[in-house]
Amino acid sequence: MKVRILLIRHGTVDFESQDFRETTRGRQWDPPLGEAGEEQMRRLTARLLLMEPPAGVLVSPFRRCRQTLEPYLIETGLTAQVDDDLGEVFVGKWEGMRFEDIVSGDEELARRFREQEAMFSMAPGGETGEQLRARVVPAVERAIQRAGEGALVIVTHGGVINAYLGHVMGIDQDMFFLPDNASISTVLAEGRSRRVKFLNDVRHLTDPAVFTSPEGTGARAGTKEGPVRAGPS
Repeated sequence: MKVRILLIRHGTVDFESQDFRETTRGRQWDPPLGEAGEEQMRRLTARLLLMEPPAGVLVSPFRRCRQTLEPYLIETGLTAQVDDDLGEVFVGKWEGMRFEDIVSGDEELARRFREQEAMFSMAPGGETGEQLRARVVPAVERAIQRAGEGALVIVTHGGVINAYLGHVMGIDQDMFFLPDNASISTVLAEGRSRRVKFLNDVRHLTDPAVFTSPEGTGARAGTKEGPVRAGPS
């Protein structure tokens, strides 16, 4: 069994959005992609379309992830499996709050953020790093087993990507890097072995001409909900 797992972070969101969704973990912020995110989505799609069709496609149920993946599904006719266990980390009372509002009046918390000591697990009433890994790692491993051979595309969130890569790399810290929006981090799975091949690949964003097909085929830029189906949590 050889599987190449592409862990893709969603595009940049509309930070002015006040949209929320009810999840199994609580009420969570659920903004759509913003204008920058839609351009990232298009460039990511162009890159994915140059790949051989994957053995499996998974997506977080959050709107920004489904929108990031949608044009690729439309172009290829593929179906994505929606997995709640790949959903955004729950940050309790911090849900939907701006960073400046979280640290406002708390210089110690602001210092800890600046010095990379404070992350999502400090959120009052939020998920811990251990809880996040406990749902994320089995979800990815189930998908690997179902894929069997080939590529596995997973569109999800920065915290989720950290949770799985931290497990693979033996890093205990909840967040050890900040994946760029629409970036691709690649893990190679062979038997029981898991190794990281690439972190935070954004060449499709910085050098989009490299990923233009000879035929000039482009991706449609629709952001509506499309061919996805719910999967086991």
